[in-house]
Amino acid sequence: MTRIAYLGPAGTFTEQATRRWAVERGADLPTGTGPDAQPEPSVPAAVEALRSGRADAAVVPFENSVEGSVPATLQALLQVGDDVRIVGEVLVEVQFSLLVRPGRADEPVRTVASHPHAFAQTRDWLDARLPGARQVPESSTAAAAQAVAEGRYDAAVAAPGAAEAYGLTAAARHIADREGAVTRFVVLRSGAAAPPATGSDRTTLVALIWQNRPGALLELLEQFATRGIDLSRLESRPTGEGLGEYCFWIDADAHLSEPRMREALIGLRRTCRDVRFFGSYPRADGRASVVPAHAGADTYAEALRWVNTLDRGPADAAG
Repeated sequence: MTRIAYLGPAGTFTEQATRRWAVERGADLPTGTGPDAQPEPSVPAAVEALRSGRADAAVVPFENSVEGSVPATLQALLQVGDDVRIVGEVLVEVQFSLLVRPGRADEPVRTVASHPHAFAQTRDWLDARLPGARQVPESSTAAAAQAVAEGRYDAAVAAPGAAEAYGLTAAARHIADREGAVTRFVVLRSGAAAPPATGSDRTTLVALIWQNRPGALLELLEQFATRGIDLSRLESRPTGEGLGEYCFWIDADAHLSEPRMREALIGLRRTCRDVRFFGSYPRADGRASVVPAHAGADTYAEALRWVNTLDRGPADAAG
């Protein structure tokens, strides 16, 4: 794999995730925005680069431990065809600096730019130290840094690596309100089969119920609960079809190849208006899935053997 589209420009956390994922697979990308790592102006643009064949993979932000899901990514995935799948994920610890042009670290800051998620994660610091600064949203933290380098704003809240990328200097470091915030990025491929099961896997789905009625969500959850599948994420999001119309984004701690997951998918397909499968892939944290005794592959195989005996007489079954 040589062409990986990502949410740019250079210096974003998504670029960090892209390079980490590539290096882990032996493709050491060159520094900067060379032909291997292709920065795109938005998440939909990165996905479109994948769909059009201009890229072999795309890396986009999926959720943050402080701010939750990234709406632009969820919406972009809903709009693509079934051929785009998640094949991996990368976790990046998020750190922020206040970046300014060289020689201006001590000057007043009247305008500060960043991505809305970054503003949310540095809100307390900004309110305490830059209460009078106007906060301007940008498409990414790196785009904010680039705008500062061009003289459009006084400062940017961005990743430390953006300072080198755009010739800026850090007026303040480690300005996040909470230490240890992590962003999860997903790696997308077109027409790719699910990677083999590792024992530490995640399956991402979207389920649309037939109608909003009492018990509808319970029926959905029972498909997983009765099969011993833990859900690490469950979120309702608007479908865009009208006010009050929602779908459920689900991360299930199981792999498509497991009998319990396949049976759960069959149950969802029967009871939901629609089910979108976005992939089964290894968890980046390596945490092993907990499989209850009644949900293991051997238990499913034994139950299937038992069912297959029921259409025969007792004597035949015993033989």
